[in-house]
Amino acid sequence: MVGGGAVPPVTRWRDGREWRIGSDADVAWIRDSTPPGLSITSAIPPVFPSYATVLVPNKDEGRAADLDVLLRLLGEQSPDQPWWLGYLETGADDVVFADAPRVTLYADWRYVLVQATPAEAGRWRADLGSWRAPGPDLVFPADHSWLVSWLWDDDWRCVGGPAALVGRLLDQPLLQVRRVGLHEDATPPGHVAR
Repeated sequence: MVGGGAVPPVTRWRDGREWRIGSDADVAWIRDSTPPGLSITSAIPPVFPSYATVLVPNKDEGRAADLDVLLRLLGEQSPDQPWWLGYLETGADDVVFADAPRVTLYADWRYVLVQATPAEAGRWRADLGSWRAPGPDLVFPADHSWLVSWLWDDDWRCVGGPAALVGRLLDQPLLQVRRVGLHEDATPPGHVAR
């Protein structure tokens, strides 16, 4: 800090506007509560009333439609606030802001974290050429009322949030959702945790 003032947030330009880039402080609530393992708490802190996994379809089997349904339901849950979007640095996938500082989560994985809106969650990294695309690998609203995390090698997303959100996910015929208990193995049947 210079002159006792607050440090301005880090930002980057895209789509004709400035976006706030997140820091390790913005994800400390996740990092400090997600020990390695097979339970849902390896991806989602144990602070939510309900948990689930959502399978990610194969590339040609409706990934974009699956993501659209998921983002719509998350948007209904948090309609009037910004979201934090995290893009995992795999070396092969677009992190949206290549020159942005990274945050570290889970097994020392690096993410670009940017505060944006649900529209950007569906639009940025929409290329279906990657096995991870489309969409962000980490999503949560400013109030931390839910969290969606897609870990590096998994073919499912982990979700934590209000029971009503998990219930709405379970009611969607397009999504393959499984409710998960807090200390239960989060690996969906027929899948392998890597």
